[in-house]
Amino acid sequence: MKLLHASLLFICFTVAPYAWGAPLSLQDCLQKADENNPALRSASWESRIAEENSQIASVAAYPRVDVQGGYTMQMKPQAVKLGGAVAETQEANYAFAGIGASYTIYDFGRRDARIQKENAYTEAASQGFKFTRGDVALQVIEAYFRVLEAGKLTRAAGEEVTQITEHRRVAQVLLEEGTVTRNDVLQADVRLASALQKQLTLFNRQENSWLLLNFLTGTPPDFRGELDEATAVNSTGQTGVSDSDTAGNRHDILAQKQVLEARGYEVQENREHYLPEIYTRLGMDYIQNDRVREQAIFSATLGIRINLFDGFAADAARGKAVKQRSRQQDALRLANQRALLEIATARNDATIARERIGVSEAAIRQSDENLRINRERYQERVGTATEVLDAQTLSTQAKTEHYRALYDYQVAVARLQSARGEL
Repeated sequence: MKLLHASLLFICFTVAPYAWGAPLSLQDCLQKADENNPALRSASWESRIAEENSQIASVAAYPRVDVQGGYTMQMKPQAVKLGGAVAETQEANYAFAGIGASYTIYDFGRRDARIQKENAYTEAASQGFKFTRGDVALQVIEAYFRVLEAGKLTRAAGEEVTQITEHRRVAQVLLEEGTVTRNDVLQADVRLASALQKQLTLFNRQENSWLLLNFLTGTPPDFRGELDEATAVNSTGQTGVSDSDTAGNRHDILAQKQVLEARGYEVQENREHYLPEIYTRLGMDYIQNDRVREQAIFSATLGIRINLFDGFAADAARGKAVKQRSRQQDALRLANQRALLEIATARNDATIARERIGVSEAAIRQSDENLRINRERYQERVGTATEVLDAQTLSTQAKTEHYRALYDYQVAVARLQSARGEL
């Protein structure tokens, strides 16, 4: 009995420092995770950075305006010889300034490909964030149901402790009456110690599950709330093969498709590297020089430029882009195959868990009846203590398997929805 009292005191002192809050539903936890999850807050920057890259690429659709100015000092001004005379054509020291606007009229699709590439990367980042949010939601659902499961298992273990304690009391009474041996009491003490250890282990598992749930929802670690035991993941009840068993709606697959599209634009951009570029320039250049009539020159230019040789850098860039596109195609196929594997696995888990629920419900009724019969037999001196203790263990085991089946089914349904891209 001292062991029982010590265990209860340990649990009481462990629970006491925690802050208890209002009842907490699964939807509340998902909302908290959406607002406060640290992984989501970090992942949100990826889409923002991608948007900035897209903005940088779109700058090519606008003219570029440059302004320059300065002051030059020379040892001697430049001069020309006219007959036998020398005439200076500039001042020794002079200021200069200029402003120019240049714009690429046509570059055979390179600019458009670059813009579309960055837009595809931006959409891929957005889809990647949505996938991360769905993954966090799945983690929250799993943690939520693991807390509920651990609580149920802890209570079942507590009931076993109570039952064994009562059996020990009965065995002690019968020992004092001289109808049983001391072995029955010792056997009850050993089983009680084992049940207490199981209860403490399950209590620790429940606390760790709470720590994980609080981390995922951005809640202080010491927070504890009353979870809704009637919570269930929305499900149509269809866990068999259906038309929705495709990966087309998954955000990670959509992100992979956007990356593949971006790789295609990158190939297009590098393929047209040696084609000419047509551009215009408007400018005004001023040089301080009282030796000439026009110190400010206004100009308009329509030109064409083309790269003839760059040390094979363009060929290497094009080859790299083609290989990256091929790699992305393989990555997309692999992602689709993995998604289908996740769908099949989660569907099987949900189907089996649902069948386990029905089997375990019948097992609970049978184990309770078995326990009742063996208790009565022991109290009537026709049964043994071992039979009672074994019946108590079977009863706890049946409840444990039932609770695990219940929450395994909920987690499997959530995983199936996540694998289908529906979460």
